[in-house]
Amino acid sequence: MLTSNELRRSFLDFFAARGHAVIPSAPLVPEHDPTVLFTTAGMHPLVPYLLGEPHPKGRRLTDVQLCLRTDDIDEVGDATHNTLFEMLGFWSLGDYGKQDSLRWTLAWFTDVLGLAQDRMAVTVFAGDADASPDDEAVRTWRDLGMPDARIHRLPKADNWWGPAGQTGPCGPDSEIFYDTLRQPCGPACRPGCGCGKWVEIGNNVFMEYHKTADGAFKQLAQRNIDVGLGLERLLMVLNDASDVYHTDLFTPIVACINVVATGSEGSDVNDQRLRRILADHVRAAVFVIADGVQPGNTEQGYICRRLIRRAVRSGHALGITGTMLRVVGQVVITTYREVYPQLGAHEDTILATLAREEDRFRQTLVRGLREFDRQVGELVDRGETVLPGTLIFRLFDTYGFPPSLTAELARERGLGADMAAYAARFAQHQAQSRQANAAKFAGGLADHSAATTRLHTATHLLHQALRDVLGDHVHQMGSNITPERLRFDFAHPSQPTPAEIAQVEAIVNQQIGRDLPVTMTLLPLNDALAQGALAFFGERYPDTVKVYRIGDYSLEVCGGPHVRATHELGGFQIIKVATIGQGVQRIRAVLA
Repeated sequence: MLTSNELRRSFLDFFAARGHAVIPSAPLVPEHDPTVLFTTAGMHPLVPYLLGEPHPKGRRLTDVQLCLRTDDIDEVGDATHNTLFEMLGFWSLGDYGKQDSLRWTLAWFTDVLGLAQDRMAVTVFAGDADASPDDEAVRTWRDLGMPDARIHRLPKADNWWGPAGQTGPCGPDSEIFYDTLRQPCGPACRPGCGCGKWVEIGNNVFMEYHKTADGAFKQLAQRNIDVGLGLERLLMVLNDASDVYHTDLFTPIVACINVVATGSEGSDVNDQRLRRILADHVRAAVFVIADGVQPGNTEQGYICRRLIRRAVRSGHALGITGTMLRVVGQVVITTYREVYPQLGAHEDTILATLAREEDRFRQTLVRGLREFDRQVGELVDRGETVLPGTLIFRLFDTYGFPPSLTAELARERGLGADMAAYAARFAQHQAQSRQANAAKFAGGLADHSAATTRLHTATHLLHQALRDVLGDHVHQMGSNITPERLRFDFAHPSQPTPAEIAQVEAIVNQQIGRDLPVTMTLLPLNDALAQGALAFFGERYPDTVKVYRIGDYSLEVCGGPHVRATHELGGFQIIKVATIGQGVQRIRAVLA
C-alpha cells in the first residue's frame, strides 16, 4: 500500500526535478485576503505572484498546501468529500504553458504512479460569452493519446476555476478523472456527473483572466498555470480503496472512533456516515485550532465551532456518552505531527480547546434535541412539513444550535426548514441588539459584549507593552476583536523573537495583576496629544476625543468601551505572531 508520505515525496521530487522550487504550505487562515475565511486552494496564497509580482523562488513552484472548504460540508460522509484536504500543486508563473502542464501531470500519473491511462477521461472548457473554447487543451490531450470519446467539453459550471474570492485570477481548466469500474449511473453518465463511477484526481487551471469587482473577465498580462491534485482522493485511487477513510490519512482516526463508539466498525450506512463526519470534522478542527483560531460566533471561529458541534452531534448519534474529541484529536495530532509540526507545537491548546468546546455543547445538546423532537412531533401531528423560522431561531438562541445543524436535523426527518423566516428573525434580533448597545455606549466597538470589552482593554496594555519591549517606534496599524480573541497589527521591522513575546506577555499580566483603575476623560485632541496619549490615526479622530487612562501605565485615545479595572481581564496569552507585510506584524491573543 502506498503511504501518504510516499505520495507527497514522489510528487515534490518529480516536479523539483523539472525546475520547480519546493515551497512550504501557507497558513489555513489567509493573511492578505479578507474575501475568504480560509485558504481554499493551493493558488490562494500565491495570488500576488499570479498577478505579476515576482516570487523569490522563481517562476516554477510546487508544494503540498493545506486547504479547507465548507461549501459542500453536507456531502462529507460519502466516499470522497472532506472539509480539510491537502492539495498537491505546481505552478508556472508566466513560464511554460498548457502542453507542459498536461504532459507532466499525465507522466507522473502513468510513468511514476502506474495509473492506467485507458481508465482516465478528461474534461475541457466548452467556451461561452466570456471566453473562447479551449481548443488548445483538446489538441494537447489528443497528442498525448487521449481518444476523443474520453475528452468531454463542458460549460463554465464544470470547467472554470476561480477566483478564490469575489475577485482575482481565474480561467478555464481541464480536469482528469479515473474510472472506478463501477456501473454507469445511466446513458448520460460522464466524468463529473457525481455518481461515483468517475473520481476527479487532478485539475489543470489555465489562469488567463482576472475577474473584476463588476463581474467582468479581463485578460491577464501574465498567463499562469495552476495545477491541483487532491491527495486524499488520489491516495484512495492508487490503493484501490473504497473511500478516503480507508487510507493511512484516516485509518488511525477511524480506528479510534470505532473503539470509542462500539469497539468495531459500523455496518449500517448511516452509522458509517456519522463515523466519517466525526473523523473529518475533528481532523479539520485540529488543524484550524493549530492555526490560531478559537471557536466563536463569527468568521473563522464560527466555522471551527460548527465543525466541533457537528462532530459532537455525530458522536451523540452514535451513542458515545463520554468525552471523545480530546481522544480523537490526540490521534489526529499523532498521525500528522511529523508532516505538520505545528500540531505538536500547539498540542496542549488544541486538546484543551476541543475538550472545553465539547463540554459546553454537550451540556445543551441533549436538552436541545429533546426540545427539537417535541416540536417536530407537534408539527407532524398538525400535518405540517416545514420547520418554522421561529423554532430555528429559538434553538440557536437558547441551545446554541447552529441553524445549519437544525436544518440538517429537519432533513433527516423528511422536513423542510424555513431559513428565510429564520434570517428575518435573526436580523430583528441583531437590530435590537445594536439599538441596545447604542444606548449603552457612545462610540467604540460594534460588539460590546463583556468578552469583547475585556479584550479591547487588553489591546491597550499590549500596545504599551510592545513599546516598552521593542521601542517607541511601535504603533498600532489596525485591530480586529471578537468575543473570542484579539488581533493587533503594529509597526515593527521584524517579527518579535519568542523571548520578546514572552516579555510582552509577562508585562501585560503584571499590569493586570496590579488591578489598575481604568478611567476616561474627554479632551480636545491637541490637549490629549500634549499629555502623551497614544494616537496614530489622526485624520480619523474628531476634535474632541475620549482618552482612556489605565492607572499609571497606559494613556490612549480611544472610543471605548473598557472594563473598570484590570483585574477583570484575567490571564493574557499570546497565541500567534506573524509578519503580514513589510514592517507590519500581527499578534493574536486571548484572555483566560
